[in-house]
Amino acid sequence: MNVSLTVWIVTIAVILGLFIFDFFAHVRTPHEPTLKESGFWSAVYISIALAFGGFVWWQWGGTYGGEYYAGFITEKALSVDNLFVFVIIMAKFAVPKAYQQKVLLLGIVMALVMRGAFIAVGAAAISAYSWVFYLFGAFLLFTAIKLLRESGHEEEVEEERDSRIVRFVKKVLRTSDEYDRDKLFTKKAGALMATPMLMVLIVIGFSDVLFALDSIPAIYGLTSEPYIVFTANAFALMGLRQLYFLLGGLLDRLVYLSYGLSIILGFIGVKLVLHALHENTLPFINGGHHVAVPDISTPVSLAVIIGTLVITTIASLARSRKDDELAE
Repeated sequence: MNVSLTVWIVTIAVILGLFIFDFFAHVRTPHEPTLKESGFWSAVYISIALAFGGFVWWQWGGTYGGEYYAGFITEKALSVDNLFVFVIIMAKFAVPKAYQQKVLLLGIVMALVMRGAFIAVGAAAISAYSWVFYLFGAFLLFTAIKLLRESGHEEEVEEERDSRIVRFVKKVLRTSDEYDRDKLFTKKAGALMATPMLMVLIVIGFSDVLFALDSIPAIYGLTSEPYIVFTANAFALMGLRQLYFLLGGLLDRLVYLSYGLSIILGFIGVKLVLHALHENTLPFINGGHHVAVPDISTPVSLAVIIGTLVITTIASLARSRKDDELAE
């Protein structure tokens, strides 16, 4: 896949332009978005992401187009799981709904910057050392098992992690317990103090690092093209703020999403290990020669990812409906 510097610059400029438009059109004036507003703009950003996949398909062929769609769907699913954490953080710090948009957008921009750095490091490592795929695969398998073990206890795990971060920040900065609109700093008795809004942003930023550690190896299991990795991540993050307000209480009903994501991460982990064996250069494995193992194609990967998400979503909604009937 040959991507010129001009295409990279134009792509990054368009993505940055969309984020700037989002800020000035929706976030600059604090307000609680309606379901109609959130639904409309969620549909717009998803449509843009799907249309971009069509551009990739037209420009570089169906193989890369399929890789983009598989990567986008995987990253979008992982982003929805991240919304659970955002809900817990917002509730813990009692962030007024009118101010949640700003901190969410800033957090998403931070996530994109961090993922960009991870993508660059990952691309350089893969280019220099093919055995990095072993590490990525093992990490995803570990993450899948960890996600399974934590399913149903996400809130307790997140609150414990947040408490440690807050304690550390309070040792470094002078903090206030009161919000000053959507400001990150405020003045009290002539002293500059950090508001809870800054604390929320720091916690979300730290969470973004952990999310990137999961998502970047996952998408490198579907494509080795940095351009596709970056754009799939960018378009998956775009519209995440609107999705947060659109889904709202529906997030609590996706009770099996973590199980589905663990299956997807485990599947991609196995795919990475198989790819590493196929490209093997480690002397203590088959004498440093390639190992004849089956290769999982992009269509198969796409089918597994979509099928798993559909099944877990339907099962989650059916379980929630049954619980509601029992409660009544």
